[in-house]
Amino acid sequence: MANCNNLFKKFNGSISIDADKNSKMTNSKTKLRDRIRKWFKDNHPDYEPKFYIQGSYKMKTGIRTKDDICDLDDGVYFFRQPNVSAITLQKWVHQAVNGYTTTPSEHRKKCIRTIFTSDYEVDHPVYYKVDGEDYQIAVKDNGFEGSDPKAVIDWFNSNKDKDGVLISTVKYLKAWCDNLRNKMPSGLAMTILAINAKNKIVLNQRDDITLKDILKEIKNTLSIKFECIVPAVPYDNLFESYDENRKNNFLKALNDFIDDAEKALKEENELKASKLWRKHLGERFPEGKDESQSSSSRAAAAAIGASTSFPWAK
Repeated sequence: MANCNNLFKKFNGSISIDADKNSKMTNSKTKLRDRIRKWFKDNHPDYEPKFYIQGSYKMKTGIRTKDDICDLDDGVYFFRQPNVSAITLQKWVHQAVNGYTTTPSEHRKKCIRTIFTSDYEVDHPVYYKVDGEDYQIAVKDNGFEGSDPKAVIDWFNSNKDKDGVLISTVKYLKAWCDNLRNKMPSGLAMTILAINAKNKIVLNQRDDITLKDILKEIKNTLSIKFECIVPAVPYDNLFESYDENRKNNFLKALNDFIDDAEKALKEENELKASKLWRKHLGERFPEGKDESQSSSSRAAAAAIGASTSFPWAK
């Protein structure tokens, strides 16, 4: 069978956030923090903002979309009981950051988004915390809700492998969803599904085999119960709002991807195998060479795959 592991490594590089974009995002994050601190000092000095980077940027699973956009989540925290509504607290943060870019900042449901057009976005979810209670996130028109993003990060870190196989796989899954779009699951949902699947299989050093195995385990799990539970407060089901059309769209895409992944792994010609992967992962996935691997190469690849699976993985 064609070993496309080298193509996956190249694909990983093409979807990863490069040093230049990462530097610009970090610089923008710092300047936006300064802007928020100053605004609150000048307007509401009894509210002192603290910050915590969270989400995919913290987990190192962030990707550049096919539109070359990426994002950074920088939580704004107030360690006091607010005497204003959740939407007011969000509006204050919006006032602090709006005008930093030529594109107006957006007041979204669970964050304030600053848009760096055709480049990246910085999201500011807003929280408060008092002793003895859970973190509370401000939700537009819904008030405050329990939410602990740090606990999700801790859960992710406790489940990832030391060789970065899980991180790579999550990025591939997110790139798949980005390529298809059409209301595919969020990055958080795919991260949770991938970790739950990873804990039921033996990871393989080859990325193509691991991705296929995780996709199949996700399918097995969802066939029992179609849900994706956040592993921390509020422990909500990310699939709760899915109607039948959205659910079926995802399950069909999942089945199609598994079918082609299995075909690709059986295909001897690297170019033909790569085209099967490209159907789902998009044009950034590189095309392989128009040649078949020799039987000796296939035997060696199989031996390597068997000998280098990770025995410590559950």
